[in-house]
Amino acid sequence: MTEFKAQPPAGLEPSAASRAGASVYELIRDDIVSGRLKANERLVVAELAQRHRTSTNPVREALQLLRGEGFVVFSPNRGARVRPIDQDFVRDIYEIGVLIEPALARWFVGMATLEDIAELEAIQDEIERNNFADPIRHSELDTRFHTIMYERHYNRHAAELWWKHREVLRAVSRRFSFTLARRAQVMREHRELIQCIKDGDAERAAALVAQHVEGSGRHILEQMRAAEAARAG
Repeated sequence: MTEFKAQPPAGLEPSAASRAGASVYELIRDDIVSGRLKANERLVVAELAQRHRTSTNPVREALQLLRGEGFVVFSPNRGARVRPIDQDFVRDIYEIGVLIEPALARWFVGMATLEDIAELEAIQDEIERNNFADPIRHSELDTRFHTIMYERHYNRHAAELWWKHREVLRAVSRRFSFTLARRAQVMREHRELIQCIKDGDAERAAALVAQHVEGSGRHILEQMRAAEAARAG
């Protein structure tokens, strides 16, 4: 099996930034998600350029990308600052996913080929063999599983919004581990979804995807609450 690396849906660029801008973007995003850059902290271009040993242009590119994903906000006369990665932020993103992904999945069921189904099954086999032992590999395989269903959808704006929000949740979820219950739920729902596609049951597939996305979002929120309670205690 080929090593999977999470890539955006066909026709969407990973980012519109230069190589240097994309590299700085990854570094700043990791600093935000990890908490090294605090909520509402000002992001001064010159300071970030010095910190990451680059010129100011890649930093400006990176901040615009992060603004598009919602990690950074710009205010008049105040410049860029870190948006709080709080429970409201995560809730808003996954609730949008609950609205978008079922529509994408419903369309896919009517278009899926035998080759698509075979690829989904092969990826799911890899997910189960990995069995969450390598969290990064699981994340990449899981993203590829869903990308197969969404990458050919005619509504490129919907596909792009799904991808951007998926990347945000992937970044946030890296701070936490999957519970045993969530692991079992992911495995079960993927297999059920493949069966729905085989059966041509678009409505059941859409309902299952909505349940899957909501479960993922709620799991992240539960982990965030537990982490906050641990810090408070």
